[in-house]
Amino acid sequence: MTSHHLAFTKMHALGNDFVVIDATRTPATLSQAQFRLLADRRRGIGCDQILLLEPPPRPGVDFGYRILNADGSEVGQCGNGVRCVARYAIDRGLTNKAELVFATRTTSMRVQVEPDSIRVNMGEPRFEPAQVPLIASARSDGYGLEIDGQRWRFGAVSMGNPHAVLQVESVDAAPVRTLGPRIETHALFPERVNVGFAEILTPECIRLRVWERGAGETEACGSGACAAVAVLRQTDAVGDTVQVLLPGGELRIRWQGAGQPLWMEGPATTVFDGTWALT
Repeated sequence: MTSHHLAFTKMHALGNDFVVIDATRTPATLSQAQFRLLADRRRGIGCDQILLLEPPPRPGVDFGYRILNADGSEVGQCGNGVRCVARYAIDRGLTNKAELVFATRTTSMRVQVEPDSIRVNMGEPRFEPAQVPLIASARSDGYGLEIDGQRWRFGAVSMGNPHAVLQVESVDAAPVRTLGPRIETHALFPERVNVGFAEILTPECIRLRVWERGAGETEACGSGACAAVAVLRQTDAVGDTVQVLLPGGELRIRWQGAGQPLWMEGPATTVFDGTWALT
């Protein structure tokens, strides 16, 4: 049996952890089974998601950026992840620019890198059901679904990936790990969905837990924080600048409303470098 070694960097953004692979010079040709093994916390490196940094796919873009969930499925957006690949690209000398554009399979993101934090232009939230995607006859600030005889109300938005947001009295008591996977795979969401449970403390501060599609509950979810603020802002429940308190730390979200991009700001941290033996 032959093997070769894959270089990687372990990073995290508020505890949302990633394996980052530099594929800018040599493509990372891993199978879905290999991606799952790499993400396995007992048999592999362990992470919520695997991030591949690739050459720019078109003019006006600095890097391509692919996101693989722990289950091997590919998604089109990860707000915490893009902060990590931006920090990686600068720290490894792949660019000397302080403002970068990353292209995923569904969107592109403009990133501003500062010494202690990274700001990401997440684009304008998209609320039309077909854009989420969500099976619904018309756009609404709130939708309903029934699970085991209980009715739940949620808002829905796309931040380059699909999100359902439920407002709860307490995130500590929220049924994240039981209700989250049921909503993630509900028939209303043809591409599955990330599920956020938001508790409003003040119009300027919320608490949030997120069940991520294909990954389970994570310490932090950047696009989930953006989605929660966008959904709550639609009903004027929060203001245009919101501190989002996640289990892993804090993000700052700013959205001035329809027609404007939503900005996310937070840290990104390198943990260690290593090599992984592929067989």
